[in-house]
Amino acid sequence: MAELFGYAACRQLLQMFISIIFFHVSEYILALVFHGKSNVSFKSLLISKHYALAMICSLIEYLIEIYFFPGLKEYWWISNLGLAMVVLGEIIRKLAIVTAGQAFTHLIKVYHEENHQLVTNGIYRYVRHPGYCGFFIWSVGTQIMLCNPISTVAFTVVVWKFFSGRIPYEEFFLKQFFGSDYEDYMRKVPSGIPLVR
Repeated sequence: MAELFGYAACRQLLQMFISIIFFHVSEYILALVFHGKSNVSFKSLLISKHYALAMICSLIEYLIEIYFFPGLKEYWWISNLGLAMVVLGEIIRKLAIVTAGQAFTHLIKVYHEENHQLVTNGIYRYVRHPGYCGFFIWSVGTQIMLCNPISTVAFTVVVWKFFSGRIPYEEFFLKQFFGSDYEDYMRKVPSGIPLVR
């Protein structure tokens, strides 16, 4: 078993664990910075049962494939592409959080609050939902980085399906809060998720 965990496996698994830890810890820290300790809970780490199950399944796939098909994990250009996607996804998502500041929350707001304003500057000038866009790129990138073909397809489909349902729901409330300003913004700026207008 030790020979299975050579350079490729050690590097890919280390990158995966660092990516996951950095993503969740930085989300929590930014939530603390913008919303204060009294308004931040464990949910700000963004770890749900479904998310944990998906990550466990991706690690199981990785271990099975490295045992039966070790050559599959040696495609460095694919793994490096995944790493680049992870970094790009992180940058996009963190720019979204920092640009929106207090207006960025992990839960969809169904009531308009005083500090909730329409953000259209910075990264929001190019993408309506950069937080979702960043997470989509990051999550799919983690699986490409591991050279996990099954999980790459599964993560792409599941995360896309989640956001394709969440964006219209969230935008229903944004139109209520900001009216024609938001509708104009919607027409000019893409959502950031493929095939989701």
